[in-house]
Amino acid sequence: MKKLKGLAIAAMLSTTATGAFAQDPLDIVFTVHSGASNTFWQAVQKGYEDACGKIGATCQMVYLQTDGSIPEQVANMEAALARSPDALITSIIDNTAFDEVIQRARDAGVIVIAANVDDLEGAAGNARQAFVGQGFKPAGYGLARAQWANMPAEGPIHVLVGVSGPGQNWSETRALGVTTFLDEMIAANPDRAITYEKIDSGLDLAIVADRVGAYLSARPETNAYFDTGFWHAGVAGVLRDRGIEPGKVLLAGFDLVPIVLDEMDAGYIQVEVDQQPFMQGFMPVMMVYQSKTVGLAPVDINTGEALVYPKDVAAVRELSEQGLR
Repeated sequence: MKKLKGLAIAAMLSTTATGAFAQDPLDIVFTVHSGASNTFWQAVQKGYEDACGKIGATCQMVYLQTDGSIPEQVANMEAALARSPDALITSIIDNTAFDEVIQRARDAGVIVIAANVDDLEGAAGNARQAFVGQGFKPAGYGLARAQWANMPAEGPIHVLVGVSGPGQNWSETRALGVTTFLDEMIAANPDRAITYEKIDSGLDLAIVADRVGAYLSARPETNAYFDTGFWHAGVAGVLRDRGIEPGKVLLAGFDLVPIVLDEMDAGYIQVEVDQQPFMQGFMPVMMVYQSKTVGLAPVDINTGEALVYPKDVAAVRELSEQGLR
């Protein structure tokens, strides 16, 4: 056991092309559910490419032309398997659409690791061997609980929850975490008017700004907006353009992309969740290496639900701009 642990650590730290075990470079493909312009995924890709460089692997990251297109992602997975790679890393945004292709990959001896998004049933729902990513419901719940501290102490509260990708596991489950907390607050405060509404908010800063901006015009009593991604940064711009001071409509969401940090500095975003995208790209590659060279099975890694506040921006900004946070 001690020897295996030592070999595992050596594999994680190795900077040689193929190490002492592998004869040929590993061939790894990473298919994702997003387009290449998504700022968040650039950090995942940096982690992926850094890890591939450390083990001398042949690696390809395959994006979509249309964000969230399940048929396109399945097609990319099929194309990847046609080249008989050593491993397939993929985001599983649907509970059934990827089952058959992933099972075929496993039957062919391909290592399959889910990253960023998993089947809601985990290993019971899909043949992938491990998941590297965030616990979405706890993250949404923790975000709502943190933002609740900034809500008005008295009077009615109305909250808007933006489901960025309706039907996609990551977005729906984060929103569920938020609304679970809000439901608890409603139950705990029967004499206070606390309400919320969910909308399809979109996957683009401009689209989210338009949709949420229109909603705020129709429901000016709205106290807070929760996004399941980082697109609430676009709403901050709407508030600024309308002359609404920071904190009048509370904003919270996910991921430490530079525009979010800018709006946190400006006071428009009060709290954010970090899911460590660099780790989501880096660790699956290292697990593939360990599996191929030492025989260690891939394992689940929770990349966390760390809460970040405006006071933390200076400490994380440089890492975010480097694609490390």
